[in-house]
Parts: sequence; C-alpha cells; structure tokens
Amino acid sequence: MPIDIPAVLERLIYRYPSLLVDAIEAYEPGRRVVAVKNVTISEEFFQGHFPGAPMMPGVLMIETLSQVATVLLLQEEAAGNGRVFLRGVDNAKFRRQVVPGDRLQLEVTRDRSRTGLVRLNGIARVGDQVVAQMDLLIGRADDAASHDLIHPSAIVHPGATIGAGTVVGPHAVIGAHVRIGRNCRIGASSIVDGFTEIGDDCEIFPMASIGLIPQDLKFKGERSRLVIGRRNVFREFVTVHRGTTGGGGETTIGDHNLFMAYVHVAHDCHVGHHTIFGNSATLGGHVTVEDHATISAFSAVHQFCKIGRYAFIGGATIVTKDALPYAKTVGSRPARIFGVNTIGLVRRGFAADVVAKLRHAYRILLVSKLNTSRALAQIEADRTLACDEVRYLVGFIRSSTRGVILRRPTRRMEEMVADE
Repeated sequence: MPIDIPAVLERLIYRYPSLLVDAIEAYEPGRRVVAVKNVTISEEFFQGHFPGAPMMPGVLMIETLSQVATVLLLQEEAAGNGRVFLRGVDNAKFRRQVVPGDRLQLEVTRDRSRTGLVRLNGIARVGDQVVAQMDLLIGRADDAASHDLIHPSAIVHPGATIGAGTVVGPHAVIGAHVRIGRNCRIGASSIVDGFTEIGDDCEIFPMASIGLIPQDLKFKGERSRLVIGRRNVFREFVTVHRGTTGGGGETTIGDHNLFMAYVHVAHDCHVGHHTIFGNSATLGGHVTVEDHATISAFSAVHQFCKIGRYAFIGGATIVTKDALPYAKTVGSRPARIFGVNTIGLVRRGFAADVVAKLRHAYRILLVSKLNTSRALAQIEADRTLACDEVRYLVGFIRSSTRGVILRRPTRRMEEMVADE
C-alpha cells in the first residue's frame, strides 16, 4: 500500500517545516518502518551548519527519526484525527557526522507504550555504519475534542469554522464568517473577523487584529475577503485588513511568512511565501510583496508599489517606487540601491555563478551611465549574463508601472553603512 508521507507528517505537531523522509523501504504496520533520506548540499540547514564544512545537526537527526516514527504510528489511521508530538529523547548517541552525499537509512521500531505515550527505538545508518541511535518518546493527542481547546472566555461565533487541534486563547473574538484551519493557535485578546480564511498551522499572537475592515474612506461595507495560507506567524499587535471592491476585493498572504510585532498589511495587498516583516513594517494598500523578500523594522511601502523576490529592504526605509529583486534597498531621502543582496542569496542556496551574473547586471544598471532602456538592452545582449534570475530582473523593470528605485548611494552613505 503506498504511503502518502506529506499527508501523514502534517499531523506531527511542531515539526521542522521541511520533509526529512524521502521514501519508505519497509513497513510492518504498528511495529517497524524503514525509511530513507538522501542528504544533498541543497538542504536549507547546510547554509548555517557549517559554512565551508557542511554537516547535518544532531537535532535534525532527532527530527528526522521523529518524522519516521510519525509514519509508523499514524499511517494506519491516515483518515483519523490523531496527532503526535515529540515528548522526549533518551540514550541518544551520535557516532559519525552526516554530510552531503550520504544516504541515510532510518529504522524505527515500536518498543512499548502507555496511555498517551509511546516509546520507539530509532537507528540511522549510512551503509553498514550506525551514525545515530536513540529512544524516542512520542506523545499522542486526540483532536476529536477540539472544542476543549477553546478557552471559556473566548467569543467564537457559531457560524465560524475552527479546524481540529486549533487552540483559541482567553478573550479572543472570532467572527461569523471566519474559517480557521487545523492546528492553529489564536492568542489571547486577538480578533479574527470578516470573510477570512486561515490555513493550517498558523499562529496569531495576543492582541493581533486579522480581517477587519480596511482603512479606506471609499469602503462602504461591501463583502471582501482575506485569504491566508499555511504556517504563518503574526506577532503581537499585527493588523491585516481585508480587501476592497476597487482593489479586487481580496487581500492574500501565502505560506511560511513571519510578521513581527506591530506590522500592518493594508487592504488589497498580496504577500507571497517565505517573507519576513520586521517590527512596525507597514504596507500601504495594493502593495505586492514577492517570495522571500525581507522588509526590515520601521519601513513603509507606498500604495501600489511592488517588492521583488529576494529583495532586502533596510530598516526605516521609505519605498515610493518598486523595489528591485535580489537587491538591498535602504534609505528614505530617497531610498537607494546598495547592491545585490549577496548574503541573503547565498543563504538561500543561490549558485555562485548566478550571484555573479546578478552583480554584473546591477553594475550595468547603476554605474554604466547608460539610461535604463539602454542598460536593459545591453544586459539582454550579453550572453554571459543569461539566466532565469537576470531575465526576471529585466522583466520586473520593464513591467513596472510606478517606476523602480535605481538611485545609487553616495560614497559617504556607503561608508556609513559599512561602518555599521
């Protein structure tokens, strides 16, 4: 019987966001499972563990075996509501470093259990050599009584839909048209209202305000929506407003985004995936923020602007035109380009030759003394710069309706930033 690994692992509470199980080699229901994990240099964790000598951290070896244990415990009840979480680790031994190119064989065997707690034995091998072994204590949680997770002081409208495993804190308010996915956490005194949809595994911290009406004088109470994806975190006092008829009627937020305290996302904004918003970062209406962008603390983005993918917006920056992808945009009088976001791109696994091509393209845009149209033509004509990222950069500039930020910093500004 085929095993849907991603579907089963969605029921491991607080798991590492990436799947660490590639395939199942052997499966004895309720007793034993053998899985494999191919360790590649493209793993996200190798960006920090450790530059120049990549190795898989021991804590992620524990996580990998926990994911295998989850398959063993939950595969037979794939249609049920049960969930599990890692309760403890005993007798852990790490006998050899795991590095890119290793093929891990992961064997987990059920030992014994008591009410709500299961002990399993986990062994990881590379070839015939044991690289790690441990005893895992896995707790079980039954989501069937999810109503018990709603605090008695919370006000939840009978028309709202609350997914299994979602916790609603004291004095939280959830409106009639709200739909919240599985395993979310709604913090104390937070408000979720309007025609708002929230995906699984999101966390809303106390005092946040999600899905209320926009701060737009043209708004007259018409029906509009806010759609939020999975695994997003909204810290204290974050405000996210739903859309308006004039802006398409919908505000959207993708998956795996972090909104730090006091962030504001206005009506009709569209935020992609894997973005980070620093404290008090603010989006005006109709702003688009593409995947993997970072907007630092106290920055503000003007209405109808666009933030390109992998862009880095420095602290207290005022963005009044489109911010270029892959670049560092910093400042307020006016904002200026401080080159390619090299550190961010390397951390995200960009190849060295791609980063070099982007840096060359930006030199043509910023220091060649060509106007923008001629600079773009020169970039396109240079075959040594051909890659998807450079083509996207050129297309981003050409498709901009507000214009793009292409002002260089002064030498004095560059020295000040370097000193910081």
